[in-house]
Amino acid sequence: MSEVQFKLMSAAIHPFDARGIGKRFRHAAVFGALAALQAGETMRFVNDHDPLPLLEQIGRHFGDRVSVEYRRRSIGEIVIDFMIAY
Repeated sequence: MSEVQFKLMSAAIHPFDARGIGKRFRHAAVFGALAALQAGETMRFVNDHDPLPLLEQIGRHFGDRVSVEYRRRSIGEIVIDFMIAY
């Protein structure tokens, strides 16, 4: 990977802190944010709990278009990168 490609990739990470969104709106907000991302972009999701039901819903809705990578998985702090495929 060239230095230019690496810079473009790192610049395409969009933070999404779910802790500041009302619980009844979180899933809809996440789905809207993921739908707005372009190929190659990443949404860095932060939450206070592991969103396993949400991950299942994302898998069913987006399929292989969205990949999931845990960046941090500890009690009270979950960080997940949702990456949009090319």
